[in-house]
Amino acid sequence: MNIASFIANRIAFKGQKSFSAFIIKLATAATALSVAAMIITLAFVNGFQQKVSGKVFNFWGHIRVQQYEPAKAIVAEETALKENDSVIHILKQIPEIRSVQPFATKSAVIEKNKEIEGVLIKGIDQAYDSTNFESFMQEGWWLNFGDSLYSRNIIISQPIANELQIKMGDSVIVHFISPSEGKSTFRKLVVSGIFKSGIEEYDKLFALADIRLIRRINNWQPDEIGGYEIFIKDYKKLDTVNSMLFNKLPDAWISKTIKEIYPNIFDWLNIQDVNRDVIFTVMSVVAIINLITCLLILVLERTRMIGVLKAVGARDWTIQKIFLYNSAIIAMRGIGIGLLFGLGICLLQQYTGFIKLDESAYYVRSAPVDIIWWQVLLVCIATLFVCILSLLLPTLFVKNISPVKAIQFR
Repeated sequence: MNIASFIANRIAFKGQKSFSAFIIKLATAATALSVAAMIITLAFVNGFQQKVSGKVFNFWGHIRVQQYEPAKAIVAEETALKENDSVIHILKQIPEIRSVQPFATKSAVIEKNKEIEGVLIKGIDQAYDSTNFESFMQEGWWLNFGDSLYSRNIIISQPIANELQIKMGDSVIVHFISPSEGKSTFRKLVVSGIFKSGIEEYDKLFALADIRLIRRINNWQPDEIGGYEIFIKDYKKLDTVNSMLFNKLPDAWISKTIKEIYPNIFDWLNIQDVNRDVIFTVMSVVAIINLITCLLILVLERTRMIGVLKAVGARDWTIQKIFLYNSAIIAMRGIGIGLLFGLGICLLQQYTGFIKLDESAYYVRSAPVDIIWWQVLLVCIATLFVCILSLLLPTLFVKNISPVKAIQFR
């Protein structure tokens, strides 16, 4: 029989004085609060990073492939690129790549009822995977590519539609200006859809149209584009795939991740990791301090018991294990309660979305949750391990207790 474990189980939460019983409850509550806070923090940080980055990737793909031109604008291409079969072959040889889609962008001004709004039109072709954009569509339908010249449809954002009081099916005048020639031209297009991504920088700027319209405005050839959008199967391999492309593409071509092109959003997401680490540190310190305080009080309360055990020949380590087991029971109960509470809050948010956010500031309407179960298990195991490890130091106090004085202690 394990004597230390037997005694620890006998005294755990039994026969405690009112003050020590209060301290035990406080230590249990602090541990539960710490574990719950860490689980909730992990789930919310994971949710934010996945949801917001997913919006950016669905809008622009994961990687952009273009020819290297130092003076070339990042988004509004005025110089055409020839579609390159050798580049396409290289891209399709990489198994991590899910799809490759040509695109081009063009600055324009939308006019409706003498009101105007500047936009950046993203041109796509009929092979574009519209499922990437479905989550953004508020109303309407996809572009109709049936016209032999170019689609007369345009998809605009909800903020632009509200600003210009545009409704589904309305006709708008789109003005295009050529910086090199100093000339302008216009086209009359029909609004076939209205989207809202929740990312204000995109919603106030972008619109979708047929890439053939941009070719016609720019006097490009039918095989000329602005670049390729690359969608990969696992966004976590983004940097790995980009490195592979950098080494395989012809010298005149380069690849850039969307993180490099639009770094502000991803920098904001990376700050969430810092917030997570700060919360983890604070919660761990709270749990450890409370458990150490609890253990010291338990040792002082059981001073006479320690003296009796030493008098009958119990070793210091055996007595230390009694209090370590007792503290471990308290820690495990706190971890169990924290686990249930933390998961309960996360699941409630996942299914009800009761925590609402300002979409203009956070890019989402309600706090997203992503529960990664191995992370939850790791939090519980790591918390228990760190707590027990930190409790070894206060148990050394047992070695300094004299049996004679301890038995007389009241």
